[in-house]
Amino acid sequence: MLGAVETRSVSPVFVGRAEELGTLHDALVRACEGEPQALLIGGEAGVGKTRLVEEFAAAARRRGAVVALGGCVEIGADGLPFAPFSTALRALRRELPAELAAAAAGQEEELARLLPELGESRAGRHDEDGMARLFELTARLLERVTAEHTVVLALEDLHWADASTRHLLSYLLRTLRTGRLVVLATYRSDDIHRRHPLRPLLAELDRLRTIRRLELARFNRDEVCRQVTGILAHEPEPDRVDAIFERSDGNAFFVEELAVAAHEGCRTGLTDSLRDLLLVRVEGLPETAQQVARIVAEGGSTVEYRLLSAVARLAEDDLIEALRGAVNASILAPAPGGDGYRFRHSLVREAVSDDLLPGERSRLNRRYAEALESDPALVPADQRATRLASYWYHAHDAAKALPAVLEASVEARRRHAYSEQLRLLERAMELWDAAPDAVRRTLRPVDYAEVYPPCGCDPATTALRYLDLLAEAAVAGRLCGERERALKITKRALRLLEDEHDPLRAAWFWIQRSRLVQRLARGDGWKEIATAQDLVRGLPASEVHAEVLATVAHWSMLRLPGPEALTAAERAVEYARMVGADEIEYNARLTLGGLMVEAGQIEAGLAHMYDVRDEVVARDLAAVVGRSHVNLPSTLEGIGRSEDSVDILREGLRLTCRMGLTESEGWVRGNLAESLISLGRWEEAAESAVSAQRQGQTAAPYGSGASTLAFLALARGEVTEAARHLAEARASYGPHDPMPQHDLPISCLTIAVAAAEGRLADARAELARTLESGFPLGTQRYAWPLLLQAATAEADARALPAARDGREQVLDGILSAVKRLTTHAPVWLAHEQWVRAELHRAEGRSTPDTWSEVVTAFEPLSRPYDLARVRYRLAESLLTCAGEDERERATELLRLARTVARHLGARPLADAATALGRRARLPLSPATQPGPAPADPAEALGLTSRERDVLRLVAAGHTNRRIAQELFISPKTASVHVSNILGKLGVSGRGEAAAVAHRLGLFPAEMLMPGPAG
Repeated sequence: MLGAVETRSVSPVFVGRAEELGTLHDALVRACEGEPQALLIGGEAGVGKTRLVEEFAAAARRRGAVVALGGCVEIGADGLPFAPFSTALRALRRELPAELAAAAAGQEEELARLLPELGESRAGRHDEDGMARLFELTARLLERVTAEHTVVLALEDLHWADASTRHLLSYLLRTLRTGRLVVLATYRSDDIHRRHPLRPLLAELDRLRTIRRLELARFNRDEVCRQVTGILAHEPEPDRVDAIFERSDGNAFFVEELAVAAHEGCRTGLTDSLRDLLLVRVEGLPETAQQVARIVAEGGSTVEYRLLSAVARLAEDDLIEALRGAVNASILAPAPGGDGYRFRHSLVREAVSDDLLPGERSRLNRRYAEALESDPALVPADQRATRLASYWYHAHDAAKALPAVLEASVEARRRHAYSEQLRLLERAMELWDAAPDAVRRTLRPVDYAEVYPPCGCDPATTALRYLDLLAEAAVAGRLCGERERALKITKRALRLLEDEHDPLRAAWFWIQRSRLVQRLARGDGWKEIATAQDLVRGLPASEVHAEVLATVAHWSMLRLPGPEALTAAERAVEYARMVGADEIEYNARLTLGGLMVEAGQIEAGLAHMYDVRDEVVARDLAAVVGRSHVNLPSTLEGIGRSEDSVDILREGLRLTCRMGLTESEGWVRGNLAESLISLGRWEEAAESAVSAQRQGQTAAPYGSGASTLAFLALARGEVTEAARHLAEARASYGPHDPMPQHDLPISCLTIAVAAAEGRLADARAELARTLESGFPLGTQRYAWPLLLQAATAEADARALPAARDGREQVLDGILSAVKRLTTHAPVWLAHEQWVRAELHRAEGRSTPDTWSEVVTAFEPLSRPYDLARVRYRLAESLLTCAGEDERERATELLRLARTVARHLGARPLADAATALGRRARLPLSPATQPGPAPADPAEALGLTSRERDVLRLVAAGHTNRRIAQELFISPKTASVHVSNILGKLGVSGRGEAAAVAHRLGLFPAEMLMPGPAG
């Protein structure tokens, strides 16, 4: 539109900032080596932040980096959701189209919320993971693009950033770990007052050691002199430099303005206020150019040319001439991309905007709104709704503003910008009474909040109510983390419902309150759930009714499982099917399956859970995909099927990573750690536990990881470390919402740590507290290890005189609890035998037969540590009670137990086995006397002929079932042989056993040719 224009007031010389520029160049070098860099650049308005970024960006481009710039957009007092990220990603797409398309492949529907050019964003029910999912996918997108290309992502004017932009930036800076990426963000430090929304983010980022923060100082006199020299193209007189330096106080932008003003003979600039100085140069423009500047000032950070033309209502030649004058005077500048105009510096825009009269401001906003309403194509599609709502709101036209604000709130929700949705809905509440009844009657519920009930009415003909706004706002507040505001909104809604007979809406708000109370750690939420349950009792099937029943069942499964929970889950499934609420049905079926397993209907319950898993993966229902890959493997682990659990958890990691389900990934990693411990893969378990702590967004995955690390520390003899992790776990869960799945493992660890530290009284006190509370139905997976730990502590302390008092009462309490617990699964039947054996040991009547039965029970269970422990006890019993003829058997048992313990790093068990062998003079180490080496390495390892046959098939990759078929034995016997082989080889898994067989050349290659999979 415009040819070359003169911009005299920008100094052609880049002055100072050598240290800051050096820091930025250092960050670029590190990023090029694959280490992401993050820098925050602060400084007062006009100090030179943008010029520094521009200088660095130019240098980065010269070194081959791709630079993507994005600025926070201000429209009136409103920010556009994710505006700087959308702009930057757009720039990245222009520079690297193929790379960005490949990085976004498979997730275009989600990422379109940030970059609409990728396609249509997915519709459907929103959940609390939606925003986190978008953030994680954005981080993955950047990591993939920057795997091969160095990228500088520069975000300007964070002081104007909307809440969603701040949240996304925080997430990226905390989670980006790989990629050739530099993230820069600038903000005005003088704008960050005590209540500014950016202030908490800056404080949070200050605590991250990976982020560098630069504060730009004002120029000193020498730098001001160099800047003025560059502007004027000659060295100024010293007294003029002194005057400009004193008046500008070293602010780079004011130096420019004062230098130009003095050069043009405008003495006003040296005497009046700085605000007047900024306006003087605007007022020196022709009247038409001043009018255009005022229009641009009220239009937002950038105004598109066609929109400006529609609002200015000038002949095109006159508009072009006015723009040329404003650009030549360095008041306005073409916007990046060349499609519009913006003020060269926001300080000038703010001065011009502040100088508008109230009536003038509302008139300009009305003209913007009318122009945009008449031709929506005047602005980018992803900005249209938000800008129209802002223009009508600042035009003070409630009749027009209310519908526009509601439409903008739907757009914000579609983009997962829940903070902006909440702000817009609160604005709609503010406008509600001011809008005419005739307008309100035409409004329709455009997007019912979750399962908020439409009262059985046709949404196309039912008018929107104020209560509907409260429902949307409550959900938006919960999803964006503004839970206190959401809680107040639900309170206001329930107060309004006191005068109406509307049980479904009331029940819906009570369920919302339950979720908020739990997330705010104000209680367990049952009071609110029970109220909702009473409200829907006897009502016909509806989504609300199904949701209430599903919530009752899920709450009860975690806290009070039993027949009532099972009934609620069954009815929730039935009602959800009747009304076609698929996600509620899937969640209810997962709950139902888990409750059925806990009630002893193991295979039927697992079938439910497997079916849900398969269906939601096929339909790509992210929220339920995450939960299905948490609950199903947890249930499998609860019945001792750890290998199946690990397989599903590995797949769960793949899916949660692909879908960006960060919170679910934390849960998956926590559950994986638990199953890996059972299988004797402790190093992997520790890594997974640490990852769970790092990945989880809530306290539970962190607490789960801490519990796992506490167990490992105890098993390895690191009691102090175990106590530390136990304290972390206890603090994570907190006291506000007790659950057996948290509390019972914590109690078990508390007893174990106390016993290890010699505090038997404290261990007994913890046991007494737990027994007094009782074990709810379905909690046997947590109860059996706790009772075992308590019985073991008593048995280990049997010889202590101080332990005699109260022992009988403690043992009676444990035995009484044992009689009440269920043993539906082989793993818990084995635990029952183990606990009884420990009780016998505590009473001094342990026998080899008792421990032999325990060993037999554990041999087929693929739990090497547990098996090693009970083998040790059997050996101890044989040496104590049996004759000389059992010494060889005891030797073999101790050798197996010690081998596994050493492999796992379970030092206390390994030391105990060594000490027992030494006391009994048993040769636990292989004999070292000279003699011919065995011709067969398998013989040296102590493998029997049958075990050699089994190992050959294991090395060929066969399952236990296939081994049983090949050797004409039962699968259980095959499993026992495999367990013995693992112990003799000193390995913890089939893969390691196969590797040993290959390394020693035990079998010729032709013997390992696999047959059909079995």
